[in-house]
Amino acid sequence: MIRIDASSTEEQLIASSLNGGEEAFRHIVERYIDEVSRTVTGMLGPGPEIDDVVQEVFIKLHRSLHSFRGDSSLKTFVVRMAINKSLDALRKRKRMRWMQSWSHEEPWEPDSGEQADQGMTDSEELKQLRAAVDRLPDNQRAVVVLRLIEDYSTEETARILDVPYGTVLSRLKRGVEKLKKDIGNTTGNNVAGGA
Repeated sequence: MIRIDASSTEEQLIASSLNGGEEAFRHIVERYIDEVSRTVTGMLGPGPEIDDVVQEVFIKLHRSLHSFRGDSSLKTFVVRMAINKSLDALRKRKRMRWMQSWSHEEPWEPDSGEQADQGMTDSEELKQLRAAVDRLPDNQRAVVVLRLIEDYSTEETARILDVPYGTVLSRLKRGVEKLKKDIGNTTGNNVAGGA
């Protein structure tokens, strides 16, 4: 029997997990929790729902690990789940806003993203950038988060999102153009530099 620990290979951890090895699955979670947390935070922005979505990702992984075929790395498989769960959370947010507007409550609105003074701090710039990313359409947001924030290659992004390479490029281009328009050329050029 193979001893399972943090240095075990991905294949060993998967095999042991599929045979009921709770310790092996714990190592999978430890290996990918930072990646999943960054991806979910990139998609949703900081907030109270991050931990819930991250937990949902690993619950889904535990339930569907048997369907992992090994066509990509487990990391790609897990990050794809994180993107999908984040998109579910975004759809839920939109439904909540719609329901709030019908109940005559003030709907939640992201920051306006107005241009700030020249004396803007790094923190203010990050808030402005975060708000601009939040306003991107979901499919462009996923590409921008993976390519520019998480620094995945275009090929990796295409695999994670299960879309063609060219689709990643076009969504990235449109997303960066919207960011530039939304927050101005100075910050937008800095963002575009990561492409």
